[in-house]
Amino acid sequence: MQKHPFLSDEWFGEVERLVAEHGAETPAHANVMVNLVITNTPFGDERHMHMGAKDGAGAWGIGHVDGADVTLTTDYDTAKDVFVSGNPQAGMQAFMSGKIKVQGDMAKLMASQAAGGAGGNHLLQAAIQGVTE
Repeated sequence: MQKHPFLSDEWFGEVERLVAEHGAETPAHANVMVNLVITNTPFGDERHMHMGAKDGAGAWGIGHVDGADVTLTTDYDTAKDVFVSGNPQAGMQAFMSGKIKVQGDMAKLMASQAAGGAGGNHLLQAAIQGVTE
């Protein structure tokens, strides 16, 4: 399986295909939308994306969405560690060490995480890890 640099245009295309193949269902209680700003990318610019869930449907993609509950800003290496590794502690450690900046409804984000986040499609997570350099 061909691997692509995290957040490259090719990576987004492959992850979109994997989401269609594996699905992105989430628990009905998972209702938080997050815009992400990833800095210090190897592509020479910031990358903007969104991810989250609403009423049992996962959502993610390039660019920001209107009405997001939270905007997270972090550097490329931290984003890759948190979002690709599947390590839930990585996000908390990055936040506590100041590597992730939060704007918006922090309480809603924390409540979502405490309730189990977006659920965790382990097959999808493994497939994304498999295509990410």
